[in-house]
Amino acid sequence: MNRLSELLPGKVSVEPEDLICYGFDASGLESPPAAVVWPEGVTDVVKVMEFAYTNAIPVIPRGAGTGMTGGSIPSQAAIVLSVEKMNKILDIDRENMAVLVEPGVINGKLQRELQRYNLFYPPDPASMNFCTLGGNVAENSGGPRALKYGVTRDYVMGLEAVLADGRIIRTGVRTAKGVVGYDLTRLLVGSEGTLAVITSIRLKVLPLPEGVIALLALFKDAGQAGDAVKQILSSRIIPSTLEFIDGGAIRAVEAYKPIGLPGDSEALLLIEVDGHPAEITREAEKISRICESLKGEVIMAEDEAAREKIWESRRAISPALYHIKPAKINEDIVVPRNRIPEMLKALKRLSEETGITIVNFGHAGDGNIHVNLMVDRNNKEEYKKAQVLVKEIFRLTLEFGGTISGEHGIGLTKSAYISMEIPPEELELMRKIKGVFDPKNILNPGKIFP
Repeated sequence: MNRLSELLPGKVSVEPEDLICYGFDASGLESPPAAVVWPEGVTDVVKVMEFAYTNAIPVIPRGAGTGMTGGSIPSQAAIVLSVEKMNKILDIDRENMAVLVEPGVINGKLQRELQRYNLFYPPDPASMNFCTLGGNVAENSGGPRALKYGVTRDYVMGLEAVLADGRIIRTGVRTAKGVVGYDLTRLLVGSEGTLAVITSIRLKVLPLPEGVIALLALFKDAGQAGDAVKQILSSRIIPSTLEFIDGGAIRAVEAYKPIGLPGDSEALLLIEVDGHPAEITREAEKISRICESLKGEVIMAEDEAAREKIWESRRAISPALYHIKPAKINEDIVVPRNRIPEMLKALKRLSEETGITIVNFGHAGDGNIHVNLMVDRNNKEEYKKAQVLVKEIFRLTLEFGGTISGEHGIGLTKSAYISMEIPPEELELMRKIKGVFDPKNILNPGKIFP
């Protein structure tokens, strides 16, 4: 790596403490790289890729390491290319409702900056205050607002990226429409760093909604919460968020960070509507009536302080779960919305049959359920049983017409299961695309494909 240090003085490290810090992500997997590089612009990225291509060294693009499927876990001989210093908002084009950003910009930072201009970038992963926009693009991240506004790919207008051999490509358009040639932009979105290194992103933004109202609806029966979801969505209201939290998650939150949620609740819906104040007041009242007709207890928050209080329950879930067991296997399955009640019943049955605690929460509005299998990795028998259970959960998900990953990607942790969903012919086509972009297989090797 001496040659790389000469090419990028002061931007390369092989120090053990750096290798440890960049050898893990939120998946819980660990593997230290051979070196870490902090490029400060596209020229630096080109130098890294040219060096790596010449010497056939794997390169692992990395944002903030908040991914749940091991997408940024390196092999021991790899270079981790961290984009954290490429963190500038390059342009806010108010007239054309677009922004140009570097990949290391934190999602939440962009959201807060846009508010100054009464603009709005909808994709809001739970890790928005930590995750980078480059990582969001690589994983096609979603979030609670996906129900109304869509996911990351719906806002990416164009990309600048560096290929495996160091060549720069620029995809997409600066205009609202464009259908010239194949859509390479959408191909790169969600490619998990296996096709190119993203160096700048042009994003569509929207006008900031005039008002937001949040509601918390508590149910003593999960089936009633499921019925409420169906009735809300069939009542000509599209909430900006429609989140589901099951009884296990509610009790975990109350034990970890009490906010006054009733312990006998078996389901909670966190609902937001946004838009013109008069309109969203009417919608919130209608949603309240629906929930109350199904024996739900509704708390409405119209100001920011009350709204933030409601969101504490959602944000506290992940840390709270670690008080149930020291580890969790987190999957993000998606089923058609009308199959959510069946899927939740099936998950409850599997939990009772296996003795593995399963806690569920997620985006009820689009069928995306975060299934958490609570385990102790040191209990080999329990952990093995949980891994077998994952495959059964995926089988049921596909049987219900769903998909095994809604927003976390495939990475390492789901690669063994991809053939359950994708037929051999399509997998082979994907591998050929990978070969065209990356003939030496140095860009994030081992991810997605088993």
